Amino acid sequence: MAPGQINSSEGTVRMRPRLDAAGERQLLARTARAQRDGRLPSVTVAVTDERELLWSTGRGRVDGERPTVDTQYRIGSITKTFTAVIVMQLRDEGELALHDRVESHLPEVGAGIADRTVAELLAHAGGVRAETSPPWWERTPGREWEALTADLGAQGAQQGARGRFHYSNVGYAVLGELVARRRGAAWHEVLHERVLRPLGLHRTTVQPVPPVASGSAVHPWLDVLLPEPAHDTRAMGPAGQLWSTVEDLAGWARFLLNGSDDLLSVETLEEMLQPRVVGDDAPVSAYGLGFDIATVNERTLVGHGGSMPGFVAGLRIDREERVAAVALANATTGMEASLLDDLLEVVRLRSPRIVDEWIPDAEHAPEVGDLVGVWYWGPRPFALRGASGGRPELAALEPGGRGTRLERVAPDEWVGLGGYFDGEPLRVLRRDDGEISHLELASFVFTREPHEPGDVIPGAEPWPT
Repeated sequence: MAPGQINSSEGTVRMRPRLDAAGERQLLARTARAQRDGRLPSVTVAVTDERELLWSTGRGRVDGERPTVDTQYRIGSITKTFTAVIVMQLRDEGELALHDRVESHLPEVGAGIADRTVAELLAHAGGVRAETSPPWWERTPGREWEALTADLGAQGAQQGARGRFHYSNVGYAVLGELVARRRGAAWHEVLHERVLRPLGLHRTTVQPVPPVASGSAVHPWLDVLLPEPAHDTRAMGPAGQLWSTVEDLAGWARFLLNGSDDLLSVETLEEMLQPRVVGDDAPVSAYGLGFDIATVNERTLVGHGGSMPGFVAGLRIDREERVAAVALANATTGMEASLLDDLLEVVRLRSPRIVDEWIPDAEHAPEVGDLVGVWYWGPRPFALRGASGGRPELAALEPGGRGTRLERVAPDEWVGLGGYFDGEPLRVLRRDDGEISHLELASFVFTREPHEPGDVIPGAEPWPT
């Protein structure tokens, strides 16, 4: 049986049906409208699942020819997702900790960065200034690390409130130098050896390699292209230097969906894609460790946008549907923010993923004993269900309720994994006869029956009458 197929009563079917002609036409129509309405000199788009490229197209012209999946564009801040991964590789190898202060690795950095943690820089939560001092680093030849640190020391690095989301290109430049210092090689050399080469992303490079699109701005009132510069940003490179193709970025998306035992585990990727701070730029609703996390049409999408003079880029991943979309264009502005979201929605509707079969697994069932069943927090019902892998789930039976998976740490002691109760302890309280009295999850008390007037609530005053 070929990869990505399953048996059914109707024969062998793919885990994700191929897009039909109508679905491909919808994708093409949406891309064509984005290119025309945005007045994009060229755009390339690709859609992939966790196994293979599903669809791609190019619109407009590059050097008189229609662009292909192999045409390079600058990807701007999508570079940050690559930088974040090589930082987390260091963490997983014990070379640093997320709570490390930056000065413990880069003692020369000044106030406003020195006492920030690695995690704060990854999540844009350190209050570090967004940009360097003038001239704008994206439009001028790049400076080396020593010049950048001198600038930050002279101008001060703190800008926003620590602990709140404040996007910082400077913070990612610092992270890139941290990687270089710990590995003893330039950040882009580390990236090539540790990520790009193993994944076969040969068209993702620090400098453009033909075939490549030239960056341009489109005159607002005339159908005229204005050439944009393409400088080597040097010390600021970890924030936005890379060039890539939609084929390579589709491969990057597949890695982000699947993980790799050799590069970065699924568990670490899951950690990176959990919200750390609330964002302030629509459609971003939160930011993890190197990734945007957005809620679109009640679906959670992760990825990153990117822009540099002459280029705009986007990467969106629907982890539940296990599909991703990528778009690259050579214009300073003009690509609709909703393009990738719309493409993912077309794929979800026209080529829905067939989820794995449910199969009983008594051998690996968690030892939940008498915990399973319905519980009440006050009048609100919850269900505690066993699940394979040893991690049962507590979920609200009403829309919008809180829940979590649970991991056993000791007899009658569990800890929440994910959601509102992530990291919170759950204790099972028993009566003298061994029967369960109630559950305590953080300060939430769960009982077998809903609270009624006159009830004595464990750990609280009697229910008001």
